[in-house]
Amino acid sequence: MDPVDYVEVARAETERGELVLRERRCDGGSSGLELRANGVFVMDTVEVSSERALATAALARCPDPRAVVVGGLGLGFTMHEVLADPRVERCAVVEIEQALVDWMRDGTIPHGPALLADERVQLVVADVAVAVAEARADSYDLVLLDVDNGPGYLVHDANAALYDEPFLGEVQRLLRPGGVLVVWSADEAPALGEALRGVFGAVEAEPLDVLLQGREEQYWLYVAGSG
Repeated sequence: MDPVDYVEVARAETERGELVLRERRCDGGSSGLELRANGVFVMDTVEVSSERALATAALARCPDPRAVVVGGLGLGFTMHEVLADPRVERCAVVEIEQALVDWMRDGTIPHGPALLADERVQLVVADVAVAVAEARADSYDLVLLDVDNGPGYLVHDANAALYDEPFLGEVQRLLRPGGVLVVWSADEAPALGEALRGVFGAVEAEPLDVLLQGREEQYWLYVAGSG
């Protein structure tokens, strides 16, 4: 395996700590961007199948996904997959970090400007809990939640509340009949499954096999629907 070096591309200090974008380079010439928050790996551009699967799994379960919420911008790959579906008329992306939004807009993340040029995109810089609480009831068909690596690997401790029944109940409130919530997790999360079952009545835990930097990993999608 070629030796790997990391070159910092951008850094921001926020109320929640440090946000770093860096490029991975190796002697073989390959490279990719990596996003970290307070030293915690968030995602990169090398292995994006799980981010795309979050969108495709949700879209496949929603018969009419006209209005979609993506909780967490990341590097934009979940949003990209949502926008690839011609049924989607509106995609609201909720991201708490203004710096990350700026990097997408100004081309620091090279594919960002093209993604954000899609007129269906609405970027909301806010805590996803606040944005969901302020949204109108029955206003969305699909909610995709990917703000952490799951409840067991929080980027920020305050995000623990996003996996409990009160917040999940708020998500159910804004879903139209037949709407779907999909939550991404880096590991199996039985407590999340129970919380979703308590709100929605039923939940499906779907394992997802991916190859991450040469390692076989299994991630999880938790799917619940509004009747």
